[in-house]
Amino acid sequence: MSRGPDAGVRLERALVASAAQAGCTVTIADASWVRWASATFTGARHTLWLTGAVGPALDRWLADLPEAELPLRESLVADLAVANVAHTGEQARITLEALTVEV
Repeated sequence: MSRGPDAGVRLERALVASAAQAGCTVTIADASWVRWASATFTGARHTLWLTGAVGPALDRWLADLPEAELPLRESLVADLAVANVAHTGEQARITLEALTVEV
């Protein structure tokens, strides 16, 4: 019996939905995650590579992203950072780093 998508997939879906709500379209080019634990919490560290069209909507979304509330079932986003943004013509290549914690 499947428990449904893992935190990585849920995070990807939440990011794409958040971008769409902000008026920009992003695509997840690749993503990886590793298990993470502290003395009191368990979760995962994520690195995501996205692409999107360069423009003011994308710039605003990226600026607001570290403080965004991203709804994830069974997890919460404890930390989210824009690690890199590289513009190649009309496309932006974005690297995000996140920490999700199981609830």
